[in-house]
Parts: sequence; structure tokens; C-alpha cells
Amino acid sequence: MTFAIPDFASLRVVVAGDAMLDEYWFGDAARISPEAPVPVVRAGFTEQRPGGAANVALNLAALGALPCLVAVIGADERGAALTAQLEKGGVECRLIRSRALPTIHKLRVLARNQQLIRLDAEQSFASCAAELGGVLREALAGADVVVLSDYGKGTLVEVGNLVAMCRQLDLPVLVDPKGLDFDKYRGATVLTPNQSELEAVVGRWSDESDFLERAAALRTRLDLQMLLVTRGERGMTLFRSDGEPITLGAQAREVFDVTGAGDTVIALLAAGVAAAMPIADAVALANLGAGLVIAKIGVATVTRAELNLAMHRHGSGGRGLVTLAELETLVRVAKARGEKIVMTNGCFDLLHAGHVAYLEEAKSLGDHLVVAVNDDASVRRLKGPARPVTPLADRMAVLAGLAAVDWVVPFADDTPAAIIERVLPHILVKGGDWKPEQIAGGAAVLANGGEVRVLPFKAGRSTTRLIEALRRGEAP
Repeated sequence: MTFAIPDFASLRVVVAGDAMLDEYWFGDAARISPEAPVPVVRAGFTEQRPGGAANVALNLAALGALPCLVAVIGADERGAALTAQLEKGGVECRLIRSRALPTIHKLRVLARNQQLIRLDAEQSFASCAAELGGVLREALAGADVVVLSDYGKGTLVEVGNLVAMCRQLDLPVLVDPKGLDFDKYRGATVLTPNQSELEAVVGRWSDESDFLERAAALRTRLDLQMLLVTRGERGMTLFRSDGEPITLGAQAREVFDVTGAGDTVIALLAAGVAAAMPIADAVALANLGAGLVIAKIGVATVTRAELNLAMHRHGSGGRGLVTLAELETLVRVAKARGEKIVMTNGCFDLLHAGHVAYLEEAKSLGDHLVVAVNDDASVRRLKGPARPVTPLADRMAVLAGLAAVDWVVPFADDTPAAIIERVLPHILVKGGDWKPEQIAGGAAVLANGGEVRVLPFKAGRSTTRLIEALRRGEAP
């Protein structure tokens, strides 16, 4: 992977389909019931989460996009709880509230992270499908892309008409399918079945070549621009109208729960399509997100910061250059994993061997190194009108390319105190002959239980000396 993750903040994605409320009971199962050969679960705590199409919308919101959910729920307590969670998560809700039908509900009982039973309470929403079509048409104004999330609960019983509506409006439409009849999805931009769903439609294949042939034939027959097949431990395979199939291997992670992984895949793919990413990059992004979400229990989301962190660990594109908001999220995630954050700051104008040695020593103190860089205006205030020699974007890019550096963030103040107080690293590092109590931001780090350290610069190396030598025409 060599792509940068786009900013999804201005992208409006409309999601329509089967929304549901997923509930989890977590507890311990230490004995077998005397009444029947079943485990007795002592419930510890419960949790409710949006599921189905609602989880797709929440995944998009977690990326920073602007999702709008069109779905049917019951006019009941579960529907109210689902709506409240969606709105809190940043999802625009255009929901049809049925007084005759209950909100779809799935209850899972887990003991020691193992699912023991799932109880579903649902009735078909097919009677509301026509009304949903009208609500969807109104919601499409200003949309960049549409996702149809079909869980076979009746909401999308008229899915063929919905696909045609999107095509008439020249909107890309991505469909997560269900059932044995894929003809109803004809004309979609992208169809995203998993391997089992595809096999149920095209038949069991004998080998990889047979799989490729059957899937390609289905894409052509259904007039799909793309068919993306998720294949579990074998990753994903993309079939395109304008190129050879692309297979991406699964991201190697411990699998806790595959529930809702398809929701994350189609959400990330839709965000990538809306952001005009090359389709191969959008699929790679979806593949990366799937690897992250299956390491979580139950239906879950992944954030842009988590994706950036995962890409950084792969040595991939977009590494290092972050906003302060993104940095705070990345640091929070890293701290939650028990990883140590080291932070330093400076102008880093004309990066030299002394800088590199200093940064490598700083990185050796922890797991992640954050470098805060003075912007051009603050460098001029500190160093004079002739500095910096290289602009901020170049200085940050060079720093981000160093193996020792994890994240690079700019700041505009004369000192980095404010940004350090927000990040609160475990170790704050400064080079030179400073005393710890003189270092900007040091008091906040110490008060938070952290350390402040001073590292010596490499003798004979300085930016000022380099500049003076170059002005005299001498070798530095």
C-alpha cells in the first residue's frame, strides 16, 4: 500500500437498507445448568450497538464522512435507542417509524469473548419498501455515493428500482447483497458478496481458475462495473470491467469476531469511491479496515486515525504527516495499547546528521516518536527574516521520511507548550543544554507522571554552521 488516506469530511454518503439494534450480554460461564446440558451465564454487563445498515452509516461517520441513513425502524424503545446512538455518532437519520412492526433486534450472549447463542426478533419490513423509496429519493440530493445494505429483512425488496434510481441520477451505487437472487442488483456500480454468498449463486468452484471465471462471468451478466468478493483468510478479489482481477491478501491479525466486517468493507469502499480514490486503493483501504475490525468484539467501526496507524506500521503512504486532531486520536489509541509516546520539537531547517542521530536516540526511548515542527512564521520570529531556508511542507516531508519518526505535526506558536499539553507524551525530549524545568511543556508532562529528558546534539553539526559555510562557498 502506497496511498494516502483522503479527508472524507465533505463527502455525503447515503445509506439505505436493513437497520437493526444489536445487543450484547457479556458474562462468565463457570458451570453447566442442572436443568439441561447448557452453560449458565452470569451476566456482567450489557451493551447495545447499531447493526446492519446502521453500522455501515456509523462506520462512515467514524471516518469523518457525512452519512445519511434511510431505513425502517419500529416506533418503540429499541428504535429510540438506535436513533439516539446514530445521532450521537454523527449520522443524519431519515427513518420511517412503523407502529405496526418492531425494530429488528439481535441479542448475543457471550462468555469469555465466545458467543454462546444469538436470539433474533424481527418481522419483514417489505410493506414499508415503497415508502422507503420516496424517502431515499429526497435524501439523494447532494449525495456523492449511495450504499444499499441488504440483510434480507424486506427493507430493500424493491432494490432493483432503487439501483435504477441511482443510475438515473448518475450516482455510484454500492450493494452488499443477500440471498440467492443477484439479478435484482443488476446495474449496480459495485456488488460486495462474501465468498459463501457468491458460491451459493454461481456454484462451488473447483480451483482458483474456476473461481475467477465464474465470478467474472457473473459481473458481466449483471452489468456491474465491479464485483468485490471478500474471502476471509484469502483476502479480497476485485473484478473490473476495465482490467484484470486484483487479489489482495488478508491483513494478518488475530480474529476475535467477523460480525459486521462486511459493513466496514462497504463503508470504506464507498468512502474511497466518493473521494475519487483509484479503485485499487479504495479496495486496499477496505481490506485494511476489515483486518482492524475483526480484531474487535461485535459490530464495530474503524477510525481514520486507526487506519493511519495501521498503514504506518506497514511502512505505507501518508505516514507521519498529521493534524493535531488526528495526532490526539493516534496517541490515544497507542496509549490504550500500552505503547510509550516520545515527543520532541524544533525547526529542523536543513536537516543534517546531527538531527538524525538525535531523533534516533529519542525514538529509542519509546514506541512512537512525535515531532512538532515550527511553522514558517514562527521560525522567522525565532531565527530572523532569512529563515527558514526550507518551507514547512518540505521540512515535514523530510522528517516523515525518517525511520525513527512516527508522526509529524506543525505548530504556529513561539513554543510548543500548548500542543505538548494536549498530547501529554510519556517522555518529552529536547536537545542541547537545556535544564528540564526550562523546557516548554515540561511542567505539564511531569505533572501527568511523565519524564523530561535532555539529549546532547552531535558535536560539530548545526544548521547555522551549514548556512554560513554555504554562503562562503565552503564545504560544510
